[in-house]
Amino acid sequence: METDTATGSVGTLPLEFFQQLPKTDLHVHLDGSLRLETIIDLAKKHGVDMPSYDPAELRRAMRLGQNTGSLVEYLKAFDVTLRVLQTEEALFRAAYELAEDAARENVRYMEVRYAPMLHTRLGLKLTSVVEAVLAGLRAAHDNLGIESAVIVCGIRNISPHSSLEMAELAVAYKNRGVVGFDLAGAEYDNPAKHHKAAFQLVRDNNINCTIHAGEAYGPESIAQAIHVCGAHRIGHGCRLRENGDLLHYVNDHRIPLEACPSSNVQTGAVRDLASHPLKLYYNLGLRVTVNTDNRLVTDTTVSNELWLCHTKMGMSLRDIKTILVSGFKSAFMPFHIKQSYLRRVTEELERFQPDGRILPARKPDASRHEQETWLPRGVVPPVSFDVAKPASDVSPVHAAVERAIEDGAN
Repeated sequence: METDTATGSVGTLPLEFFQQLPKTDLHVHLDGSLRLETIIDLAKKHGVDMPSYDPAELRRAMRLGQNTGSLVEYLKAFDVTLRVLQTEEALFRAAYELAEDAARENVRYMEVRYAPMLHTRLGLKLTSVVEAVLAGLRAAHDNLGIESAVIVCGIRNISPHSSLEMAELAVAYKNRGVVGFDLAGAEYDNPAKHHKAAFQLVRDNNINCTIHAGEAYGPESIAQAIHVCGAHRIGHGCRLRENGDLLHYVNDHRIPLEACPSSNVQTGAVRDLASHPLKLYYNLGLRVTVNTDNRLVTDTTVSNELWLCHTKMGMSLRDIKTILVSGFKSAFMPFHIKQSYLRRVTEELERFQPDGRILPARKPDASRHEQETWLPRGVVPPVSFDVAKPASDVSPVHAAVERAIEDGAN
């Protein structure tokens, strides 16, 4: 294969190459990212009614990975997943397995979002819901080394009062694993401004905000998310290209876009991957990140999304590397921790060559603290889904802060 020196591209790189790249997943929904076999197992164990208990039939019934034509149709799959996510055991297991799946494709940092109020049908307290998810993510961190944090969601098509309750929960768990607040759900005819009080509360408490906008409604939704609710990132943003002035504002203010290409096709936000605006945004200089949205419902991985950017949108390895770095830059983590990630990731990305070669890793600097070195992924140890032990007050991100402070003192 010949190298294009202008783009750094060498034909088509295989999916396996992208699986080895260090990456983030900043936009991934817990209730849309279960394993299909886990849904069936939990349903049988707890006597939950399902469209089918056969994996192939259930996949068809939920329309996994299919173009549904609209966001409302796409969201119907969540009616199934939420049925089994009503116990602490199920929430712990879903969180752990999501982190485990992410770690297998070399996701280094992940922000998992969900709305705790949707998991209280059987009487679980909101705090128990949050604790169970944090415990699952913490167990994955301890066993696999993947750093994860939580974004609490309000829901557009439920009452603004419920969003305010979710905002209060985010405030209560700040510095305990929750790093942000989001507004999800059906976008059309459910404007973000109705939930302004929730965003005012989280911003008053210096908590990061991201909002689904410009997916099922026009750029007005994005403007409202930024100027009325104070969003620091935008989820999807497909229709930003319809308003050039707003697009340049987003670019000038370095407001990251959480792109989810395959999901956008399946919800009808874009016609196909070739016409997705991600490459346009990237070429204009916007800070673009690539994410899964829902691993199960979209039937994808971060590696697959990056590979599709490469194969369907014509993005070079150089472009992909820039997007990966943007993922770490856009993460809701403390600045000096982010700097540490960026130094290591930038150095590691130099090993990946346009011709598909991956150069050997450099020997770690002996002067660095042992915990500053990423170790290769090994055999995944067995995990018992026991939620008897409450989640501690120290989140993975906070623990990383303490490690960095200790390293600085040394």
